Amino acid sequence: MTIYWNPILETLDRERLEALQLKKFQRIFRWAYERSRFHRSLYDRAGIRPEDIRSMADVRRVPKVEKSMMRDIQRKDPFPYGDALCVPIEEVTEFRQTSGTTGQPVYQPDTWQDWEWWAECWACLLWAQGYRPADRVFIPFGYNVFVAFWAGHYGAEKIGCEVVPGGVLDTSARILKIQELRATAMMATPTYVLGMAETARKALGIDPRSLGIRKITCAGEPGASIPSTKLRMESEWGAKVYDHSGATEIGAWSFECQEQPGGLHVNEGFFLVEIEDIDTGEAITEPGRKGKMIITAFDRIAQPCIRFDSKDIIEWADFPCPCGRGYRLIRGGVQGRADDITKVKGVLLSPSAIEEVVRGIDGLGNEYEVIVDKAGDTDRIRLRVEVLPEDDARKAAILRELNDQLRLKTNLRYDIEFHRPGALPRYEVKAKRFKDLRHTH
Repeated sequence: MTIYWNPILETLDRERLEALQLKKFQRIFRWAYERSRFHRSLYDRAGIRPEDIRSMADVRRVPKVEKSMMRDIQRKDPFPYGDALCVPIEEVTEFRQTSGTTGQPVYQPDTWQDWEWWAECWACLLWAQGYRPADRVFIPFGYNVFVAFWAGHYGAEKIGCEVVPGGVLDTSARILKIQELRATAMMATPTYVLGMAETARKALGIDPRSLGIRKITCAGEPGASIPSTKLRMESEWGAKVYDHSGATEIGAWSFECQEQPGGLHVNEGFFLVEIEDIDTGEAITEPGRKGKMIITAFDRIAQPCIRFDSKDIIEWADFPCPCGRGYRLIRGGVQGRADDITKVKGVLLSPSAIEEVVRGIDGLGNEYEVIVDKAGDTDRIRLRVEVLPEDDARKAAILRELNDQLRLKTNLRYDIEFHRPGALPRYEVKAKRFKDLRHTH
């Protein structure tokens, strides 16, 4: 059985893949120009028309779209999507919205064709992670208005898996249902994967490793690409943990394969990913430099995603993947968001660097919280962590290790607060552990 869901697309050489990407970009650009009042106005103001897109260099002339622009669009007709809609409202079959973690949610319409595209993108990534028709996949997710694992559900069905929706069950009931049905795989945020393990052990007296879950697909947070967090999840469950990155307004654009080379494949048969310098907007084409991702979804037609400024921080990898896919890798997955990477005392701070330290120290629980505020005129970083009961006597040693590792990884000093297990907030979907309060009143 092949390791590729779509062997033709996934093994194209670079030249043919880029030729296909250009053709697909030309098609979606023309589609949006001819059918969306928003896109046509944007492109006319920039002086660029469909016939002007002749090369990848021309693609970089196309204006970018940001989430704030999409929020403004929603105030116009047709309700509730606005003038970026490219199909009659009668053809919209799916409503989703962004999770709202970065502001007012953006509404996302999809046609049935779009929804089939979503499932195809997910089928590609799940197959790459070893999902097969024999798998029984449990989804411990309260199905809601944002896309989360809706598309993962249908992608798993598409490749022939049996899917068990966790729906409105609470965490304990979900664990017992996994045990009852002998599920072999599941999908969740890294936060909830660790939270379920904690509930299994403390509330139910069940060792998560006894449940038979062999693989876990994570999304929604960078955790599954952070080595210490991935190790915690794999140790708790005795399963392989795979990362995936996607977004409601973009699609399922990247995935970790079974080889786990230290990065995520860009799903390049369906997406064009560009990397730009955060400050200058200069195109970054070589490995070794971080920048923000600009992304195009080639085949989404109701509300196109064309050169969308995702704010995700990524970098090209300087190594190939042994799996043989022609799709490029981004090193270390998504490393944060441009919105979250902030200067503290003149030093750039990435929340993922703190997560790597906390999750790598024995004696600390899975939850933590970072609060940046002011102490007089000086920036202050408070790090709140939970100490496991059996390691309470080691607080002094844990404190020394935390301070040393944080200074090494972030070059900053922290006010560290120890808390008892269970004192910090728990999350089922995207966690909100990083809070910058310096500009609040």
